[in-house]
Amino acid sequence: MLVGVRPTPAERSAVPAAESFVRLRGRRFAYLDPGGPGPVLLALHGHFGRGRIFAPLAAALAGRYRVVALDQRGHGLSDNGGVLAPEEYVEDAAAFLRAMDCGPAAVLGHSMGGAVAFSLAARHPGLVAALVVADMTVRNHEPETHPVLDVSAWPRRTASRAALRAAIEARGIPDASSFMDSAAEFEDGWGLLFDTDAMMASQRAFTGDLSASWTASRQPALLLRAERSFLLTRATAEWMAGARPHTELAELPGCGHWLYADDPAGFARETGRFLDTVRAGGAFPTTGSTTS
Repeated sequence: MLVGVRPTPAERSAVPAAESFVRLRGRRFAYLDPGGPGPVLLALHGHFGRGRIFAPLAAALAGRYRVVALDQRGHGLSDNGGVLAPEEYVEDAAAFLRAMDCGPAAVLGHSMGGAVAFSLAARHPGLVAALVVADMTVRNHEPETHPVLDVSAWPRRTASRAALRAAIEARGIPDASSFMDSAAEFEDGWGLLFDTDAMMASQRAFTGDLSASWTASRQPALLLRAERSFLLTRATAEWMAGARPHTELAELPGCGHWLYADDPAGFARETGRFLDTVRAGGAFPTTGSTTS
């Protein structure tokens, strides 16, 4: 049983509200929704993440865009278990937009969440007005990248948050900060909100050539690459931008894969700038509509 998530002081100041919950397709999902004016931007985290990583983005765009961040299946406070295949993530996101009555919406995805975002745009074009894909490749296979991080030996429980971080870093992770977003205190100690076996299965399910899903949609898109990305090479990013109409490529200098954390101001600036351009072109509806 989960005792409670204890964010750092910086996290506490950034989180706009506690998670809310909704049932979608027979499962319970958690999400953050600060409310406020402006078109909806649905934010989808990557493997090992959770919706609250986008709280700084929500704060930065408040008043212009309403950033709604979903804990995807098997992550955060959403239900674990079930099939962790790309199509299931996509249908969850579609069901969420319909349940919230906020489509067509802009959809932002980081890493695996980026693949969910562009697959959602292809499969349910009426739900997606624009895309922001943050540091996700379509060539998610060897030797282009190493698509699966082996987390099978990561600890289930430790005595403290610090011990959990140390144990992860002892297994070859130089800086476990991004994984600690999913750290929580349970009755039997500190652990991660995701199941490591499930994450192994999910990562494997996303491996391969994803280019067909990427090129199958036509919504305006921003492909945002981290300069020091280990996942998205510059050559592949340039191919992706050229292979898909209405796609802009931008790069955040000095950032690694978790660019939203390495440069939150730059991440928000590029996202907001792109969405402002799309909005000026009339791509966002004035009221919610969930056609697909």
